Amino acid sequence: MAQNFSWLHRGLTEIFPHNSNSDSESESLEKLLATTDRPLRVKFGIDPTGAEIHLGHSIPVRKLRNFQDAGHTAVLIIGDFTARIGDPTGKSEVRRQLTEVDVAQNAQTYLDQVRPILDFDTPGRLEVRYNSEWLSKLDLGKILELLATMTVGQMLAKEGFAERYKKENPIFLHEFLYPLMQGYDSVAVQADVELGGTDQKFNLAVGRDLQRHFGQRPQYCVLLPILNGLDGVQKMSKSLGNYVGLSEHPSQMYQKLQQVPDNLLEDYFQLLTDLDADKLPEKPRDRQQLLAWDIVRQYHGESSANEAREAAKTGGQGGAVPEFSLSQVQFPAKLFSILNVSGLCKSGNEGRRKIQEGGVRLNGDRITDIDTTFDSLTDLEGKVLQVGKNKFVRLVP
Repeated sequence: MAQNFSWLHRGLTEIFPHNSNSDSESESLEKLLATTDRPLRVKFGIDPTGAEIHLGHSIPVRKLRNFQDAGHTAVLIIGDFTARIGDPTGKSEVRRQLTEVDVAQNAQTYLDQVRPILDFDTPGRLEVRYNSEWLSKLDLGKILELLATMTVGQMLAKEGFAERYKKENPIFLHEFLYPLMQGYDSVAVQADVELGGTDQKFNLAVGRDLQRHFGQRPQYCVLLPILNGLDGVQKMSKSLGNYVGLSEHPSQMYQKLQQVPDNLLEDYFQLLTDLDADKLPEKPRDRQQLLAWDIVRQYHGESSANEAREAAKTGGQGGAVPEFSLSQVQFPAKLFSILNVSGLCKSGNEGRRKIQEGGVRLNGDRITDIDTTFDSLTDLEGKVLQVGKNKFVRLVP
């Protein structure tokens, strides 16, 4: 009886290679899944270049969970080394290089944010690896060997590099190393499959080339769509403000998602939920509310999803979030002082520490500058101030 691989193809853009004339790669991924006598090693890497993961980042993580549920091993790579270079994909200029401290602070939050998605508990279903484990140990000889696997022409064919070269924007040599290092991750963990967005096709293909170079069977590559943001036009991005963060308060997450444009609903259901498309409500408004409820449920639990839904019905802004009156604050005011006066922190010193640790958000945006100051009540009115995962207040006059 043929196996059902609908879980594999849901929301999928491309699998490559589809089939190959090479004897060593003659089978499709579906055939390999059906006939393998061992769990496949399925790799997904994410660089902690920021402190927050949004719903667009969750798409390959959800597919990783699908592979776990099918009995395979998810290899989640935290790119603590590659993050210090920064993926040049899609960038029109060189990215700022992060320090070890930057990366360490960001990495701390990543596992907590993907924990609701992945199976952390079943033995053999998850490996969490940090690529500094092997990349920091590469000597000059090994780096030269990696560089010798590609030509400058091949590298300039990468999306972004060609455009920058044409416009005479600088391309630094360390950026050429990024695809090679990401590809070497596949060698280090002996990946059978790698997941990534469609913008990562070049990098995933480099992984196949390097595995072949080092005598391994090249991985299959599974490409997934890039999610459009809440504006319905551009890809979801924190810098564009059209995102939904995985760690946002349930009420805030619900309110954002119940306003998803009609033209995005089908993609959001397919990519961000497991709900059956044939059983969705007919009315767009009902679909928006179901989408919002289901996604909040995934990351905060059913009780929080129900509370967020009721809060939206009875007032939109309040409900599940306690309020704090800014009349108790003397402006201009330091953020750490507001944290203390509002009761979110026991003292100003604790407030400073929470800010430095990256545990403070205002309307979902993480604030890490301990000297952040607000000049007036209007800078804060109506916003949600958050410390950690469970402490929130809505700031009111």
